[in-house]
Amino acid sequence: MTTALAANPSKTAAEKRASNARVRNNRRGSKGGIFLGLLAWVIGIIFVFPVFYMLLTSLHSEFDAATNPPSFFAPLTLDGYREFFGASSGASPWPPLINSATASIVSTIVVILLAIPAAYALSVKPVEKWTDVMFFFLSTKFLPAVAGLLPLYIIAKTIGVLDNINFIVILYTAMNLPIAVWMLRSFLADIPVELFEAASIDGAGLIRTLRSIIVPIISPGIAATALICFIFSWNELLLANTLTSIVAQTAPVFLTSFVTSQGLFLAKVCAAATAVSLPVLIAGFAAQDKLVQGLSLGAVK
Repeated sequence: MTTALAANPSKTAAEKRASNARVRNNRRGSKGGIFLGLLAWVIGIIFVFPVFYMLLTSLHSEFDAATNPPSFFAPLTLDGYREFFGASSGASPWPPLINSATASIVSTIVVILLAIPAAYALSVKPVEKWTDVMFFFLSTKFLPAVAGLLPLYIIAKTIGVLDNINFIVILYTAMNLPIAVWMLRSFLADIPVELFEAASIDGAGLIRTLRSIIVPIISPGIAATALICFIFSWNELLLANTLTSIVAQTAPVFLTSFVTSQGLFLAKVCAAATAVSLPVLIAGFAAQDKLVQGLSLGAVK
């Protein structure tokens, strides 16, 4: 009886110590979660603020946009957007926007059509020394774009395709194909091989397997890859600025025309940058679910 009563206080003390330890751990965990949450908000604001400042500046007059320090509460106006659509200069932004859309969309479609079979061959049906092949794809991105600019210009001039949107489409396809193959290969590597073996036993050929099995399974990955290729093509400036002039001028090249050596231009440039960024932002918001699924598809083995 005495022994049993003497054991109870010891047990109660141990339970209290364990409870206190849990409370301290929960407090530390909650403090760590609050800190990480605040850090995430700060980082998010740092990334979003330049975009907000660009949008706000595009709604100011040129005089208010050029003030230092910035005048955040200056009167708002749409003069910058009127200038972008050629109110005073008469230069229409629609041909460059159409050229950018054509080059980006067509090159992205061609990249996806070429990358899916290549990724299938490198993951599901690996070729001999496939790691060397993957390294070759990656090595094509080692060369700075400016290093290949002069040869590309000479080739385009020789064969008569300067200021030609079709040549830009070919360049954008070659530029994005290695990235697409790498991304799609990581997505395809997560698909069980037994699935393809079952399809083969059922008599499905390569085209049927690609169309009926691979594409539906990795559709989020395809959407993520296509969106990234589209963004890279839409934002490309160096090649388009050198190899186009008027007929095949793209939106980023048209945007640079607002930067002048005389007068104020900050509000017009911000308005043009905002308008040119809208297609990419709309595509990103429309495909954000697929983008998140696709980017996380090949992350967990």
